[in-house]
Amino acid sequence: MRDCPYSIDALLPHQPPMILLDKVVAYDDATLIASVAITESSLFLAGERVPGHVGIEYMAQACGAYAGAQALDAGEPVKIGFLLGTRLCRVLVPWFRIGDRLIVTASIIFRDEQMAAFDCRVEIDGQLAADAQLKFYQPDDDQLLINKGDER
Repeated sequence: MRDCPYSIDALLPHQPPMILLDKVVAYDDATLIASVAITESSLFLAGERVPGHVGIEYMAQACGAYAGAQALDAGEPVKIGFLLGTRLCRVLVPWFRIGDRLIVTASIIFRDEQMAAFDCRVEIDGQLAADAQLKFYQPDDDQLLINKGDER
């Protein structure tokens, strides 16, 4: 594993406030580890906590950051990816609380030019809070796909 030279906003094709991860802690060719601290300014905060099911978005963004880091390392642009679905998703905590520091891990299972699958997990203080297998689609030309709706 190596330190990440890229900011999280360079790795994800999201606009604030939808960048939910704080940073990438480390990554290599197979795995990315990111972190997020739950604070008073965390998106989706309800009272003093974020619903546990938001963990799937933390995991999805870790997968996106992995793809972004791989692209930037190869001298390519970061591209949009679409979450197709999940298997074996478990959310083991009902809430993430203010003060929690989440460690989000995404490990590649399969990847070709347009499809990928990841094993993901969210931990708090070394304890498993959520895990899932996520599948993604990354089109060749994301602008064509996004702009297709503008033809009406």
